[in-house]
Amino acid sequence: MYNQFGFTKLLVWDLEATAAFYKAVSGMEELARVDDEIAGRKIQEILFKPSHEGAATFVLLKFVDAPRPSKDEVILGFITDDVDAFARRAVAAGGTEVQAARDMPAHGVRVAFVTDVEGHLIEVVQMLQPAG
Repeated sequence: MYNQFGFTKLLVWDLEATAAFYKAVSGMEELARVDDEIAGRKIQEILFKPSHEGAATFVLLKFVDAPRPSKDEVILGFITDDVDAFARRAVAAGGTEVQAARDMPAHGVRVAFVTDVEGHLIEVVQMLQPAG
């Protein structure tokens, strides 16, 4: 049996503003746009290129007929080599710093929490260098 996690679709209200945020903060590149239907409901999607071969695809999805989606149903996780710079870019792009970066030596990481322009929570992780 073959199974692989392939993508995450984040439900958003303002597709263009949210796409601009993720492009500015994470450097994601747009792969494709889709206008289609799911179970008779019109959708618009923006798919981003995976960060490397075999990586999952990140997708922003807007149900055209839906009210503003909840912002508390998922926490997105980004791994970076500079968590502080990522957090600064998030704030500069219209997001909010929820928890400043802090080292968590027991887990071997430095972690910050920010939100995107719609308030979706993002956990940003940087691997700490082992003490040597």
